[in-house]
Amino acid sequence: MECIVLAGGLGTRLSSELGDLPKCMAPVNGQPFLAYVLNYLETQFVDHVILSLGYRHEAVTDWINTKGFTFKLHRVIEQEPLGTGGGIKLALNKSIKKEVFILNGDTLFDIDLRKMKTHLTAETKAVLALKPMKNFDRYGRVQMDENNNILSFEEKKPCDAGLINGGIYLLNKSLENFKSFPAKFSIEKDFLEKEVQAKTLKGFESDGYFIDIGIPEDYHRAQKEL
Repeated sequence: MECIVLAGGLGTRLSSELGDLPKCMAPVNGQPFLAYVLNYLETQFVDHVILSLGYRHEAVTDWINTKGFTFKLHRVIEQEPLGTGGGIKLALNKSIKKEVFILNGDTLFDIDLRKMKTHLTAETKAVLALKPMKNFDRYGRVQMDENNNILSFEEKKPCDAGLINGGIYLLNKSLENFKSFPAKFSIEKDFLEKEVQAKTLKGFESDGYFIDIGIPEDYHRAQKEL
């Protein structure tokens, strides 16, 4: 299996905690958060990882150069911020397989990638990993039907219960390789929100462990839980 890890984020909301470190390098109990993401990919037997880097990419490279992994590792570097979609499009230049997983370097969602892959059909452009959650307002809710078709993405608002976008995608490159997209775009706004109307997106629900360290509260929680 092949995976792109988006690891170019600035970590603006964590600047008081990180200084000038990129968000994926946020220290969690003596090692960068990215280490937990890459260790997870090893447990899933991923054999090729492409890191999409940007802000302070040297910090990531210096750390990677001291490590060894069970998978082949490539890197691409954004010379300017390209958005989540642009980072993926750049990384796809290193992709060699027909399907590729996409993860965020600041989120850990412990799901079974092989089970998620069974939801991909010849007509499906992408599968999204969805996390059931209660009492949340930080994330928008995702609606899915009984056939796992994603029906809508709702705006962020207080919600008692629902599914959220867990930040793991499986892209079917035979249907969408983003060659027609500009160099800079948002995967969420410019791709997912448009494709949902055509029912080309499937959801994979999992209640695996989930944490997104994008805000100080959850970054501090990671120190206790990981």
